[in-house]
Amino acid sequence: MKKLLVLFALGAFIAGCGGKEKKEEKKEGFEMSRTKKEEKTVEPAEGVPVDLNNKGVGPVTSVDFADEIDSEMAAKGEQTFKAICTACHAPEQRMIGPALKGVYERRSPEWVMNMILNPDGMLKEDPIAKALLKEYNNAIMLNQNLSQEDARAVSEYLRTL
Repeated sequence: MKKLLVLFALGAFIAGCGGKEKKEEKKEGFEMSRTKKEEKTVEPAEGVPVDLNNKGVGPVTSVDFADEIDSEMAAKGEQTFKAICTACHAPEQRMIGPALKGVYERRSPEWVMNMILNPDGMLKEDPIAKALLKEYNNAIMLNQNLSQEDARAVSEYLRTL
């Protein structure tokens, strides 16, 4: 009976010690707190030139924006943006990709649409896309296979930012 009690006590002691090791192991891992939000302003990336004449590489050669924003098209573009683009882009904050507020002060509408429609070709051939790739740690923009109509709607939405 004494041996059984000693074994039980020894087992409880070992189990108690093992629990502490596990708690300490959990503390050593990577932790991320999302309570503090760092504000990043929208500024052109340091090594990336502003070029409103570059139309990029792709199917879009001309885009004419009306003086007034097409609210119906912009709403459709906002839905697409929120569904697809927000994983990497925010209007006023650098993320995996650049902030997009004021994008038409840095890029032509044709360039923006070609980047949306043909990111692979742009990253291979366009000097600004290559500079952005370098600026954003080689995080490539994936081709979302949008239609020209969808890309135009996203472009219209970007005008509202």
